[in-house]
Amino acid sequence: MKKLVTLFIAMSMGLSGTAWAASDRESTVDRMDHSARVLHDIMSAPDKGIPEEVLEHAKCIAIVPNLVKGGFVFGAENGRGVATCRTANGWSAPAFFAITGGSWGLQIGVEGIDLVMIIQNDRGMQRLIGSGFELGADASAAAGPVGRHASADTNWKLDTEILTYSRAKGAFAGVTLNGASIRRDDDSTEAIYGRGIRTRQILRGEVSVPASANNFLDAVRQAKDQAIAAN
Repeated sequence: MKKLVTLFIAMSMGLSGTAWAASDRESTVDRMDHSARVLHDIMSAPDKGIPEEVLEHAKCIAIVPNLVKGGFVFGAENGRGVATCRTANGWSAPAFFAITGGSWGLQIGVEGIDLVMIIQNDRGMQRLIGSGFELGADASAAAGPVGRHASADTNWKLDTEILTYSRAKGAFAGVTLNGASIRRDDDSTEAIYGRGIRTRQILRGEVSVPASANNFLDAVRQAKDQAIAAN
């Protein structure tokens, strides 16, 4: 009898683990698809989108769909995102990260927004492929320019590692996002790639692109085409 009970418990745990893994994979794929829609929607309104020059200069693009921010006077964020970086062979397979903490200034209540981060240089990319960093402390971040073209002022290009944007209730704008902590999302990485795969390998182009990421990467490739077509 004890053996049957032990066997039943082991089988139940195995099925539970399988169900959890399937659920986590499904939510991760959904996050990639949602991120693709976010980028497509933003670039479909070129007068209020990410400038062509910014996309041309981007080393990596990271998106957090439906980031939850909230609080009273001091805000906080919590969300999970997906990122890709340029490699010698095009855009890398997607890597996954989580974002927590930080402040958006005066605010009341809770609101879901879409966050887009454009990593502009090698320093910013090294932060992204590392174990974690804090915006404003470890990596410089600033509100990104919006429109068909970036301002002639090149400070956005030279002085800032990461440009940040937010979209809430249809409005898209650059946003200051300091104090937020970004770290790798091991659960999502394992759900898509299995064990033993590191963010550094993924974003350097050392990992094959999974079929589930095609929508997301297509949206990234098309973003610049949409910006150019609008000119």
